[in-house]
Amino acid sequence: MVTSRAELEASLARLRAECDDPRAGIHGPGSAAWHLERDAAIFLGGGRAVLLQLAHPFVAYAIAQHSKTRDDVMGRFKRTFDNVFAMSFGDLDHAFTAARRVHNIHSRITGVIEEDAGAFPAGTRYHANDVDSQLWVYATLIDTVVMVYERVKGPLSLSIKEAYYRDSWSFARLFAIPDRVLPPSWGAFRDYVERMMASDVLTVTRPAREMSGFLFGGALGGAVAAVTASLLPARLRHDFGLRYGVKEQVMARGVVAAARAATLATPQVARDLPAFRDAQRRIRGLPPSKISQWMQQRMIALAGTVSRKPG
Repeated sequence: MVTSRAELEASLARLRAECDDPRAGIHGPGSAAWHLERDAAIFLGGGRAVLLQLAHPFVAYAIAQHSKTRDDVMGRFKRTFDNVFAMSFGDLDHAFTAARRVHNIHSRITGVIEEDAGAFPAGTRYHANDVDSQLWVYATLIDTVVMVYERVKGPLSLSIKEAYYRDSWSFARLFAIPDRVLPPSWGAFRDYVERMMASDVLTVTRPAREMSGFLFGGALGGAVAAVTASLLPARLRHDFGLRYGVKEQVMARGVVAAARAATLATPQVARDLPAFRDAQRRIRGLPPSKISQWMQQRMIALAGTVSRKPG
């Protein structure tokens, strides 16, 4: 099933009707979503989320056949960050603008899988607004935030996970993912993720391996690749060709330990994402902070720099 623009607009209208304060956007102060997503430590899971998404053949082929990621790494990072931050931390109008922008881009992305890929025989057509693949992309983000938060800061209570998962439904609606396909509880959501991990729907295709090699075979090797490998199930880690021997295990544990130490040694404000800080200012009626804007640009520049394959 492919979501239409009319379905997106109906989903956005429902979000607007349910919103108490448009300045706060889809979540707002006191939400479990802002509590978990405000900390820059969640970027430790970026590689995991990307590879889990690439493991879906629809995603891998869409990127291979339509994206210019290899030629414009910086631009891709900036566009991704801009859209995600607008959706999660922007006011309602900015969140909706980002949702429409992404949907319009996705509406032009369609093609054919060129190989037998697990559940999908060669010749299967894909569409970037396909509900099932969008559900999986959404799930990788939510699941990764919780996993990384717990690795760095310790276990979360079931009530917090349930609250975060319910908050995330608003994020799902920005992609017109219908409620009927969303697992009804955190436990059901985790069951869905585990089923997907074990299924042949997730199959590492040729373009997925190539993109993984591009991202992790150059400057993103070493510690970043080790942490990513530590967060993936063994099957996918193997299929993507990520090493996870003793050296990589020690390296990954060291990175997580350093992140834990930073959490204890620095105040939360020093670890907050600039987009979160600006959202707080907006709600208080203040303009965006120039310091936050500078920090966000530096963060995007750093992400783009370490993602370029040398040579």
